[in-house]
Amino acid sequence: MDELQGLVLFGDVVGSRRNASEAADWLRHLVDELDEAYGEQRLAPFGFTQGDELQGLLVAGADPLVAVLHAALGPSARPIRWVCVRGGVDPGEGPATQRTGEVFLAAREMIEEARSGHERLVVRTGRPDVDELLAGMTPALADLLEGLTPRQRDVARLALIEGLRQSEVAERLGVRRATISVSFGRARVQSVQRLVAAIRKVYSSAGAPVVEGAGSGAEGRPS
Repeated sequence: MDELQGLVLFGDVVGSRRNASEAADWLRHLVDELDEAYGEQRLAPFGFTQGDELQGLLVAGADPLVAVLHAALGPSARPIRWVCVRGGVDPGEGPATQRTGEVFLAAREMIEEARSGHERLVVRTGRPDVDELLAGMTPALADLLEGLTPRQRDVARLALIEGLRQSEVAERLGVRRATISVSFGRARVQSVQRLVAAIRKVYSSAGAPVVEGAGSGAEGRPS
């Protein structure tokens, strides 16, 4: 029997021990949101451990940045350290927190390394040339997303996750287009859009094209 290939996501909530109950409540909401966002691309439901670590198991071609964007741009977003890695998965049932395989072991090692190195977003495909390019791009995306104010997150979420143009964002929020234009600039929405598109292109070049349809946003749409 051929080994099942999948994409494993580990999300470690930074500083969760300082307020474990709030972190757990936030993770429950995020788990529900990601289950809905990925839908049939899940090989197992999302779940999280008592240590406030989110885990997901998806088809190999799923887009890991969907989870990253949903977590970073949601209400009351908390800092989270992500590891996203492709590899072999053992057959099984239940949520991702109950699944095993070589990719889970790799993800566990990587999340420990990311903690030690204070990295916030690590994406590995198994292709050294591709992974080297990703390692040079993903820290910039993490920095851009973590620097947003709550208002900027609202604007960025509508643009990057729901795929709205500036005029549509202004209408949704009930403000003038000029106000949203300023928010787009301060949130560097277009810079994030271009970087996300570039990371997705590099990630796809590893051999498992990104599956469309899971909150892929609107890169390239005019404002």
